[in-house]
Amino acid sequence: MTAAASYRALLRTPGAAAFFVPAAGGRVGIAMTSLSIVWLVRDATGSYATAGLVTGAFAVADAVAGPQVGRLIDRFGQARVLLPGVVVHALAVGALVAGAAGHAPGWLLAAAGALVGASLPQLSAAVLARWSALLGGERRAALPSAYALESLSNSAAYFVGPALVSAIAAAGRPVLGALTAAALVVAGGSLLALQRRTAPPVVAHDGRRPHHRRALLRPGFLLLVGVNTAIGGFFGTMSIAVTAFAVERGTPELAAVLFAASNGTGLVAVLLYGLRPWPVRPRTQLALAGAALGLGALPLAAGGIAGVAAGVVLTAAAVPVVIVLGSVLADAVVARGVLTEAFAWLGSASAAGSALAATAAGAAIDGSGAHGGLLVALAAALTTAALAVCGLRALHPSTAASDRP
Repeated sequence: MTAAASYRALLRTPGAAAFFVPAAGGRVGIAMTSLSIVWLVRDATGSYATAGLVTGAFAVADAVAGPQVGRLIDRFGQARVLLPGVVVHALAVGALVAGAAGHAPGWLLAAAGALVGASLPQLSAAVLARWSALLGGERRAALPSAYALESLSNSAAYFVGPALVSAIAAAGRPVLGALTAAALVVAGGSLLALQRRTAPPVVAHDGRRPHHRRALLRPGFLLLVGVNTAIGGFFGTMSIAVTAFAVERGTPELAAVLFAASNGTGLVAVLLYGLRPWPVRPRTQLALAGAALGLGALPLAAGGIAGVAAGVVLTAAAVPVVIVLGSVLADAVVARGVLTEAFAWLGSASAAGSALAATAAGAAIDGSGAHGGLLVALAAALTTAALAVCGLRALHPSTAASDRP
């Protein structure tokens, strides 16, 4: 079966395409939002520092609020949370645009940016939870393929979204870029919420609720949070270290080539991963993919164009597979009543790891040049590998949630 036929068959599952398509459009808007804020605030204030402040407030608020939004979705259902959420998001973007146009002070723009981030709908977590509910029973084996499809959709969104908002802003319309991003987010979130037939059922919140909450403290899930934090640190570091490496060599255009090779390799890897069931358990797959990431990052220590190119390409094949497996394993070890929140925690952990490691990489580059940043990336990759291998024990089937269908 070809890749197109395999994923097309998955989308023919009753109700699947109806929630996948609007979520894919909403993801493009989410991928545009951060960069649209940079363009908007920079154009209005003339200050990259202010743009960075507002974008940072947006990112922190998104990371902190994401799991809380996921918790509300698990408790009240997707429609009752997503629909008012996208209204708040639209109003927040409107406030930011109005503040930028009115030359509001930086702290006020940062507050508006934080509200934009806090109200960003958790589309990825919501859609992953829908796939989990849809592919129950005998269809459970197709879940890794569904999560791989979501990874492909997310990668495509982060390829199209930034390019689109940059083109709009470069044409002198940064406000239009921000409003386009918001329109896509609101439309995607609203259409997803209205697909009630495939929404996961809300689990009763009687005496079982404390049991569900404890599921997020299980060793297996905490390990997955650690893996996502470490791998977020890896790709957050690589974006800075590779850029610094290219600039240091006097060939800044090389960064674009290396990033294109990385993105292409990652897309192919996750595409192939999702084509078929694999004969080993997901926890073993995670250990193998994590080990491949660690080994693939070793050439970074050597430096030089050959070492960096090899490290970029080899690690790019492992990163998306590790992320997909994190979702697959979270679905296995977390109780149904907190599944959306669990997926949101994984996303927040990745974002936090990226931000922290990027800061460390920047300091290392200032002190030791690009090679220092590459060593930080190597450390993050080896940490990911170590945690993934530890998963062979922490993710033993005995840690699986007891309320699985």
